Amino acid sequence: MKHWSIARPRRRAVALTLAVMLGSTALLPIVPGFAAPLAAAPLPANELPGSFADLVEQVSPAVVSVIATRPAPATFDGMDPDNPLAPFFRDFGPGIPPPGDQPMPRPDGRAPEGRAPDGQAMGSGFIIDPEGYVVTNNHVIAEATEVAIVLEDGRQLDATVIGRDDKVDLALLQVESSEPLPYLTFGDSDAVRVGDWTIAVGNPFGLGGTVTAGIVSARGRDINSGPYDDYLQIDAPINRGNSGGPTFDVHGNVIGINTAIFSPTGGNVGIGFAIPSNLAAPLIAQLEEQGYITRGWLGVQIQPVTPPIAESLELDRARGAIVADVTPDSPAAAAGLEVGDVILAFADEPIATLRDLTRRVALAAPGEPQAMTVWRRGETLTLEVAPGEAPAAQRASAEPLEAAPAAAEVEVLGLKLAALDAAARQSAGLEPDAAGVLVVGAEGAAGEWLRVGDVILSIDNEPVATPEAVAERVADAVAAERTAVLVLINRGGEQRFTTLDIRLA
Repeated sequence: MKHWSIARPRRRAVALTLAVMLGSTALLPIVPGFAAPLAAAPLPANELPGSFADLVEQVSPAVVSVIATRPAPATFDGMDPDNPLAPFFRDFGPGIPPPGDQPMPRPDGRAPEGRAPDGQAMGSGFIIDPEGYVVTNNHVIAEATEVAIVLEDGRQLDATVIGRDDKVDLALLQVESSEPLPYLTFGDSDAVRVGDWTIAVGNPFGLGGTVTAGIVSARGRDINSGPYDDYLQIDAPINRGNSGGPTFDVHGNVIGINTAIFSPTGGNVGIGFAIPSNLAAPLIAQLEEQGYITRGWLGVQIQPVTPPIAESLELDRARGAIVADVTPDSPAAAAGLEVGDVILAFADEPIATLRDLTRRVALAAPGEPQAMTVWRRGETLTLEVAPGEAPAAQRASAEPLEAAPAAAEVEVLGLKLAALDAAARQSAGLEPDAAGVLVVGAEGAAGEWLRVGDVILSIDNEPVATPEAVAERVADAVAAERTAVLVLINRGGEQRFTTLDIRLA
């Protein structure tokens, strides 16, 4: 069983220290018995390079090809169009080319010379420590029975998997070498600006060391691949087999780990995604220290604050994350967090989006108290919470429910509402004495927000137990000339907020 939290890196993991090379790094030779981080001479501020050749010459020895051997070769049989990752042709996952690069077959059907044979897949990686620690993507080595790396000089070394993190798609390997290995350092990805130069080095299509260059196209990209998405978008061409390889700044520091491309055809179209170094480095330090990741946990179910939700809560703008449910006996419950609270800041950092909160909580050390700012019934409060260790993920099904028959119905804004009975409570996963109102029909525009089987738990953070109570809350909002009401529902065993446009009345 995996456990999640933040651990302090060991002292010898010097290469994991985040640093911005601000002109103090000189060219450091690699001589027998001595290893130093590879970096190129820094460029003057705002001066475009005439060539990246010196930088590439310095960093390339620490960039490796990763060979993953699997029990049987995988095949590409198309992509499920309903998969939310369909546009992102990554080297992983069902229905997508298998992890790493798949070799291009020769006309005679045999494996091409110098490429991965059947049963093997190839990706990229880079050395971060003279003791042989190598970073790559988790999907490159997933399900592999054997893993090896190939150095720039052609040497092949067997690798041991030290640890993996499928949430951020990282893996840490280690190889043994009779001599110190060249290695790279992480730069500060937070200092990277849109428009900055980037250089990618990797192993596309099994071709070996290949260099491409471009700029940072965007920051903070969410491609729906996981709860901690925060990708750098780059236009330096990357392709299958580049996965796990480094993206450099013009000083030769690793600012990202190439992980995904956007492509309707599987080829490069100039939209690639890299895990930022500031997200990756502390996780890699944990993998080196303990072989697994521990993450902070609050015990809440949250969702984004939309403009209608912000308006219904009289919040100045759409920001933060609204609490849809609080797990009993969780850190959030102990801190006094309530359903309907909007978390605006955590650990003195503002929360603009839901992803901001998930990432910051995950990086919080379990047991260490953190300040949390919440918006509750028109007021700003400060709570203190000590995150726990995240347990194994448990999520209920979100499939639509069949509504249980009800004896009496009330119509409100195109909704047909009925009182809960025992069968409806059981179907919704509610306690036998739980209060709420069952949606047994949804017509017209109301069907955009609610659907049959939803259980309305509150209107504007006020509990409702009867259909008449829902109608009364809506009537009060109409009289107050509001445009929407905030509705907390249970759908398939999960609580979530939505809004209902009362201009329909």
